[in-house]
Amino acid sequence: MKQEPKEPCDACDCEQPKPEQEFADAVEENAEEASAAVDELARWRDKALRTAAEYDNYRKRCVREREEFNKYANRSLLEELLPVVDNFEMGMQMAGQDSSSMIYIGMSMVQKQLQDFLAGQGVEPIACEPGAPFDHNLHEAIMSEASEQPEGTILRIIRKGYTLRGRLLRPVNVVTAAAPEQPAPAGDANA
Repeated sequence: MKQEPKEPCDACDCEQPKPEQEFADAVEENAEEASAAVDELARWRDKALRTAAEYDNYRKRCVREREEFNKYANRSLLEELLPVVDNFEMGMQMAGQDSSSMIYIGMSMVQKQLQDFLAGQGVEPIACEPGAPFDHNLHEAIMSEASEQPEGTILRIIRKGYTLRGRLLRPVNVVTAAAPEQPAPAGDANA
């Protein structure tokens, strides 16, 4: 143990340690502990900041996922409704032969309500015309036929396709053009 300088006491002849020296010795002895405590504090502060950032990211992700879920929650219902819409449109084509009939007028009103409902749910028909190039992101080729059209051109539309808020709900079913078959050479025995 280190000898501390002492100063004489006024009341008696004994010497007392100086208070400044006591403080300096205490600080020196606890410097390592204080340094370790500061390091520990820095680690916990860093961990708290990281945890807070992770929680904030988690909260934002949950909000995004909830919005995404709400946006597309009725997808399966709409997918099941589309064949009904298809059949209704076929009925409209048949009823359209007599466009002055009350049945046709009533069906037209219902068709308008269906279209408004689908549009309100974010369902939009995919624009597709014969002669357009095939797009594998929007179209589904049901079959292909030999044609004079360039290969991959849409020849006919079999069934309409739809998107739900910009995402594919159902692809357009189409018939595409294939390269015309070339006749086999006359001298080919395997033909």
